[in-house]
Amino acid sequence: MEFDELSHRVSGELKSVRELKGIHEPQLLTYMKLASMKIGLLINFNNTKLKDGVKRFVL
Repeated sequence: MEFDELSHRVSGELKSVRELKGIHEPQLLTYMKLASMKIGLLINFNNTKLKDGVKRFVL
């Protein structure tokens, strides 16, 4: 799968914050609904391990 194909299937919200707040999840879910995307990734780069900062959402 090419990046162009992937970008039409997955919505991403990138952050670099100490911790994710309650507003971040609804924000991504709203973007996903408006863009008619079924999969979303909320990624916080302010972590020692990137995998600890990734949350996946499915509508």
